[in-house]
Parts: sequence; structure tokens; C-alpha cells
Amino acid sequence: MKHTYKIDGMTCGSCKANVEKSLDSLDNVTDVKVNLENKEAEITMSKHIGLSDLQNVLKEKYTISEKLPVKKVTTNTFSDFEMAQEKSKFEQLKPLFLILLYITVASILLHYKNWSWGEFMLDFMGLFYIIFSFFKMLDLKGFPDSFRMYDPLAKRVPVYAKIYPFIETILGLMFLMRFEINIALIITIFVLGITTVGVTKTLLDKKAIRCACLGTALKLPMTEATFIENAIMLVMAVLMLIF
Repeated sequence: MKHTYKIDGMTCGSCKANVEKSLDSLDNVTDVKVNLENKEAEITMSKHIGLSDLQNVLKEKYTISEKLPVKKVTTNTFSDFEMAQEKSKFEQLKPLFLILLYITVASILLHYKNWSWGEFMLDFMGLFYIIFSFFKMLDLKGFPDSFRMYDPLAKRVPVYAKIYPFIETILGLMFLMRFEINIALIITIFVLGITTVGVTKTLLDKKAIRCACLGTALKLPMTEATFIENAIMLVMAVLMLIF
């Protein structure tokens, strides 16, 4: 099977040779062809190799990512093209926005008669974790590869990526059952703080990778929305600890 990937960081023939040699060293890789001009690598493999495994054999200066399909533009107006891109991004993120909306509405309805900001935030965080972990559970084999692409701890400790969906499930139950809330809040700040650092670096580097927040079932792009959802949870956790 042949796959074409985008390679960032190559600047000369030496870079090309280094990338080819590194990728060719992987088991199950039968052929590697790197195009310096197009910054692409065509890899022939006898067995599928995860993106994170490909990245691990490359030097830090090189970044490998999936090559996104090129869409034909049927307009000559640049502003129209930008609008089409934005619309496409919104369409891709629609499931994420709908899930956050449903979580918010459900959390409000649970306490609208006897309103309490504290109770609202606890239920929001609990439902957030339960629902997001559910989507990760749909593909426990594929999730770790996607998660390791941007989470700093998952890159260094592979087992962390494998147990992360279970960590979210446990945190969700702790919030909903009001069990050891302070411990759950501290873990939330630690876990989401690390992920947010990785998300921020990915956005600043403008890397085109998938977001693993809803697992691999929904192919969501890594965007500012991912940063915002993590930031909301972090702010809630900090406020609950302070007050």
C-alpha cells in the first residue's frame, strides 16, 4: 500500500536524504520517495504504520502529516474562496458545537429551579468527560496514534494515550457522583493543562492534523475550537478550587 504524506522542515538535499533514510528504517516500509520541491513523501508499506510512529523516527525539525485532499475552486474571487474554507471548517466542527450545546443545556436544566453555579459546573464537567470519552472508546486502537500527535505526555509515555479515555470516564463519574471533587479538579487541571500546551503549540506551528477530542469516529481538524473547549474546562476547574 502507498500513502503520501506532507513533510515540513526540509530545506536541502541533505534533509531529503535524512528523511528518506529515517523513514526507510521502519519495519514494514518497503520504499520511500521524498519530493523536496513539493515537501512530500510517498511511502510504500506492507502493513499500515501509524502517523506517530513515522514522526518518532524523524528528527525534531521535521514534521510529517497527512496530505489533505486538494479541493477544486470554481471561483475567481479570493474572498469567496476564504468564505468557502471557513464554511467547510464550520461544517467539520458542527458535531463538536452541537455536543457542547447539548451538554450546556442539560447542565442548565438540571438546576434551573434551584440555580447554583457550582452545581452547574460540576455537571457540565461530568457530562463533558462522559460524552467525550464515549467517542474515544469507539476506537481504542486508533485513538492513541491521533492523541500522540499533539499531547506532550502521550508522546513520551505511550501507555498514557491508551488509558486516557478511561481517565476521562473516571473523572466524569467523579464529578457526577460528587466523589472526591478536589482530587478530580486537580487531575483535570493537570491533564487538560498538558493537552492545552500541545494544542497551542500545534496551532502556532500551523500543523494540519486531526483533533482526537472526539476520538477517530468524527474526523475533526485541530482548530482554535479545541483550545477553547479545553480552556473552558480549565477555567471551571480553577474557579471550583478557588471558591
